[in-house]
Amino acid sequence: MDDFGQSSTKMDSCNVCRHDGKTTPATSWCSVCNDAFCSECLKLHNKMPNLRDHEIVDLLTQGRRKSAPHPMCKLHKDKRIELFCKDCKVALCTLCCSIKHRKCDDVDTIEHMNPLVKEELLQKTRRLKGNVKSTARVMSMAQSQIKELTRNAENVKTQIRDTHRAATEVLMKKKKELMDQVDRSTDRNIQELKAFIKSQEIDQQMYQQEAEFVEKAVTTESVADMYDVYESAAESNTDTDTDAVSRPTSERVIFTHDMDEVRASVEDIQLGHIDIVKDVSDRTSSPRLYHTVDCHTENVLNFVRDVTVLTVACEKVIVITDSGNNVKAFYGLKSKPHHKCLTLSCKPYRLAKMSDSQVAVSVPDKKMIAMIGFNPDPVLLSTMTTKHKHLALAFLSQSQLLASNSEVKHSLDILDMSGNVLKSVNTGIVPLADFIHVTRGNNVLVSAGGVASLVCVTGEGEAVFTYTPTGDRALRYPHGIATTSTGDILLADWDSRKVIQLTESGQFVRDVLTDQEGLQCPSGICLDSDGLLYVSCLNNVKVFKFTQ
Repeated sequence: MDDFGQSSTKMDSCNVCRHDGKTTPATSWCSVCNDAFCSECLKLHNKMPNLRDHEIVDLLTQGRRKSAPHPMCKLHKDKRIELFCKDCKVALCTLCCSIKHRKCDDVDTIEHMNPLVKEELLQKTRRLKGNVKSTARVMSMAQSQIKELTRNAENVKTQIRDTHRAATEVLMKKKKELMDQVDRSTDRNIQELKAFIKSQEIDQQMYQQEAEFVEKAVTTESVADMYDVYESAAESNTDTDTDAVSRPTSERVIFTHDMDEVRASVEDIQLGHIDIVKDVSDRTSSPRLYHTVDCHTENVLNFVRDVTVLTVACEKVIVITDSGNNVKAFYGLKSKPHHKCLTLSCKPYRLAKMSDSQVAVSVPDKKMIAMIGFNPDPVLLSTMTTKHKHLALAFLSQSQLLASNSEVKHSLDILDMSGNVLKSVNTGIVPLADFIHVTRGNNVLVSAGGVASLVCVTGEGEAVFTYTPTGDRALRYPHGIATTSTGDILLADWDSRKVIQLTESGQFVRDVLTDQEGLQCPSGICLDSDGLLYVSCLNNVKVFKFTQ
């Protein structure tokens, strides 16, 4: 809706009379001519055949606002647009319809089409606004990825510098050992020569004194003194050949080396390898087995129930619960692997990562949840007793956990750190959740081996989606759940020996891992900050990285 004319003067006075120099008050407005008229000029306006169909607004009764001007045909300027051709998707006048659209099958009136067109445009507006939000979210994710890539590059560079420093320290140590050996040998030889020189200085002084004494006796006129000196000189052996005196040997230090061999040895030194790891959410990526952690550490063969990954003192620590009473931590993913074990009073089941150095562990038979810290060895920090047995766990915040209630069907409990139930959430068709996972949108993913579905509900228990495929893709025994940085869902299926990938809204993407990758009975799964995927398979944990 537009305001009348360009100014209040144009609306208040008749535009026709103004051309004659008069200021007659306007009483009407023609929305087509875009002019104000007095009552007399309006009569002349309405007598014109081409103008009489124009929309007229009474300024006295309808105020200073006018209704939307009726659209006029761009081709036939004096014809109103009254029709809409659905075949050609164009608004037209009756003349255009009779000339150019006679063969069209579906032509309707503008009045009938207006609500339909308006509703379609409103829907398009909603879609465009949704696209705006979606684009903003994608751009935000891309910005986050840039920050993550920058942070990752700095971390890798720091690791390279640390490795180079360690290798340099080894070379510097070898250099110092050789230099010290040269110094020790040279110093010993120099000290021997200095001691020899000192003894020769004493002999030289003695020879000088005796020579002066003999010379004095020869030059004296006393024959008796001369013979006395002669006799004493005969008794002392003063004619020793000083050139024949045993001198210490002069030792030279020789450094033997082969520069070609040194260069070859240095070139053979490997500071490490750079691997370009893609995110599993990149659907062009392919999995490659990176490492297998053998969790069979005792004589009793226990299978792995759940797995998560921590980062303690810049080292990755794989934490598992097994079918015994153990929580185990495995260190040194490839170099010098070792493990530590913490034995609980009863069987632990599921894990929830609380921080980089702490996990929560469900112990349902004791109606207990244990808090275990790693520094770097596992230590029992505290326990909390709950009213019911809780199986699956998920982290909500430092003060809240989400746990599946094994005694109340279709129920997840939000617990505080004292074990009190703050709120319960309905799990839909899943009576008892084996695994739960909280998405980045704070929705809850629920799986259970006895239900061939993956269920997603809100924090209020409202259904978001249920993934129940059929045929070859049917779930046979769904277990562990994880989500990628982009929101994609990973689900382990025990019986079909697969890990499948879904979109955030629950649409199938692909089979990420199958038994062709050596997957046997996959149970717990998780992702680390480097994009490595950890899958517990019977009594081991398989680690996969994704490459192009």
